[in-house]
Amino acid sequence: MKKFLMVLTVMVVFSFGFIGISSADPVTFFGEDLGLGESTPLSSWPNAAAAESAFLANLQGVGTEDFESFEDGTPAPLSLTFPGAGTATLRGDGEINVVPSGQTNGFGRYAISGTHYWETGASFNFVIEFSEPIAAFGFYAVDAGDFNGQLQLIASNGTTHVLNIPHTIGAPGGSVFYFGFYDLENTYTKIQFGNTGSEADWFGFDNMTIGSLQQVNPVVPVPSTLLLLGSGLLGMVGCGRKRFSKKS
Repeated sequence: MKKFLMVLTVMVVFSFGFIGISSADPVTFFGEDLGLGESTPLSSWPNAAAAESAFLANLQGVGTEDFESFEDGTPAPLSLTFPGAGTATLRGDGEINVVPSGQTNGFGRYAISGTHYWETGASFNFVIEFSEPIAAFGFYAVDAGDFNGQLQLIASNGTTHVLNIPHTIGAPGGSVFYFGFYDLENTYTKIQFGNTGSEADWFGFDNMTIGSLQQVNPVVPVPSTLLLLGSGLLGMVGCGRKRFSKKS
């Protein structure tokens, strides 16, 4: 019986050793809600919000920049503050825009929280440089993709990862998406935004969140198949004990 239990214990430990998240590539989160046109903002964005919640569930003590502290029309460079997570400098094309709640700027762009957001144009030439290396980054984008361009994130620090954001190409004006990632293997000091489209387009960005490697705490669900395996093994224990009792 002792030999049987020892083999069973090894089987259980070996099975649970497979629980984990592969750290070879960044883990990404995405949710999108299609817009109502350039003049009407969405009143809610449940898919994007769910992606944000799933992203934040893997982080602890992170900070979010909502751009509310900047004046309307403020250009780059911007000194960004992520309470509890660090600071950064945003450089490149664009400016802060302010739009009253319940409205758009007339072209499909508006803030996610409050009334302020970062707006940038077709050249999409802006980067965020971080004071300390980060391992997690997430943000909202508004009115992206309606001119047939696909947004990209280029995260770099010696190692570079290009992340294509799977938003709808040719989406209606005022659409909202959330995109985030964390990386357990690499940290980054710069995030550059790219746009594959050649047509003139403008985008709005809001509620950017960063996290250090120490602040990433992945949520790892236990697979249902593993739970079934555990139940089966416990059943085997019970059967083994009964047989052992009968023999003794």
